[in-house]
Amino acid sequence: MDALIKSIRPNKPADKQPESRPAELDPSEFLAVAVRADQPRPARAEAEQAVKTLLAYIGENTQREGLLDTPRRVVEAFDELYQGYHQCPAEVLDRTFGETAGYDDFVLVRDIEFTSQCEHHMMPFYGKAHIAYTPVERVVGLSKLARLTDIFARRLQTQEHLTAQIAAAIDEILKPRGVAVLVEAEHTCMSVRGVAKHGAMTFTSRFTGMFRDNPAEQARFLSLVRGTQR
Repeated sequence: MDALIKSIRPNKPADKQPESRPAELDPSEFLAVAVRADQPRPARAEAEQAVKTLLAYIGENTQREGLLDTPRRVVEAFDELYQGYHQCPAEVLDRTFGETAGYDDFVLVRDIEFTSQCEHHMMPFYGKAHIAYTPVERVVGLSKLARLTDIFARRLQTQEHLTAQIAAAIDEILKPRGVAVLVEAEHTCMSVRGVAKHGAMTFTSRFTGMFRDNPAEQARFLSLVRGTQR
């Protein structure tokens, strides 16, 4: 990773530049369930009828044997694929442990596999998330970082938003010295439709605290993710 360092020209006073920081997310995005109690939702029968309408739209005979149960199966699949709307990210990270023996370096969980759905075409994108954080006195169970990733992944997403949500939730709830998140994924809305470029990978990252402010820590995180550090 290259860092750009601008030198101050001699004999000219330096203007103080505003510190650059990532845009803040609304805490409601990562501290509570995504579905409000007062949010109106169609009945299950209406959802199944919508699937039936789409089948008819593409030219299918919705009364043929193979499709009679398809609307029900699709709605059941939606319940599974989008269960993240009904799960609370804050609850996943609410239990921590203090037995760290003064550990003061970052914790990295690499290669967390996930599948999500693109909000633009409702087609899958899938890949791996790599998450690191530098704890302050207390740590969270390692599986909780994978569960957090799944909660956000099981909603309609963009990869950029998914990356930002994971980092913001850890940063806000655990209050670590820093968070690093790198997500790599293949998007079927690009690989099986449109330009149809199979195998093209998209990478997104988000850094907070010491990872954002210290390029050396960013580089060490990336080298461990790539397996290049001995």
